[in-house]
Amino acid sequence: MPPSLRVIRRSEVVPDPERWVLTEETVPESSPHDLLSERIRDLLLGWAARSQRVVKIGRNLAVRWDRQHPRLGVDPDVYLVEPPPPEGDAVRSLKLWKKGHAAPRLAVEIVSAQHPTKDYVVAPQKYAACGVEELWILDPSLEGPRAHGGPFRIQIWRRLSDASFAQVHAGEGPARSEFLQAWLHAVQTPAGGSFDISTSAAGAERWLTPEEAERAAKEAAHRESARAQRKAEAAQREAEAAQREAEAERAAREAAERRVRELEALLARARS
Repeated sequence: MPPSLRVIRRSEVVPDPERWVLTEETVPESSPHDLLSERIRDLLLGWAARSQRVVKIGRNLAVRWDRQHPRLGVDPDVYLVEPPPPEGDAVRSLKLWKKGHAAPRLAVEIVSAQHPTKDYVVAPQKYAACGVEELWILDPSLEGPRAHGGPFRIQIWRRLSDASFAQVHAGEGPARSEFLQAWLHAVQTPAGGSFDISTSAAGAERWLTPEEAERAAKEAAHRESARAQRKAEAAQREAEAAQREAEAERAAREAAERRVRELEALLARARS
């Protein structure tokens, strides 16, 4: 364990075969919950594209780890699996006893107002049991219980070198993700609480989703095009001003030459 790592508490795994059954039913999600899950997934997709990692990132994929009790499972709101299962996007659930099926390296749970205790108490035990490397429990509206000093905007749980699963951050943030080598920040938006990821604790170099990166690239290209157009227009104005100045100098020279000729003609007539 790194000397700077502070373990807040460890997850004591007490399997509950009856309550840990994962049904095939889809649990309805609120709009804020759905939008935040999409944002976290898209931020991770952007990271994977930039870092050229071969991973599978998605939402609500069943993870099952006990071959003797295959109905036991957990379905993270967002997950990252590395390496991806051999079925790729066709995989319907991760069955960790199957060849090529690995536990998510990163899982994310967005706390639900309907079941906050489940996200705070049961989720860490399930993820401890299935072998997840790092778990984020995000509670943007602070819906969770007051147990252990909560509710917390950000919790990070991590598997340590001794294989235990420990809570290493509980609070507002920023919070360090060892897996991503990045920092998680709680932010407020017009739509409510949300989260950003950046390369530093101070929030510099915030990550973008692929859509945000595309929009930023288009805006940068538009700004560069506008800058180039302004530069070209300025150069054209300078050229036109130089041309007018040259024409004025030529006209002045021609006028001076005409005056000289006129004076010379007058002088010649006076002498004759």
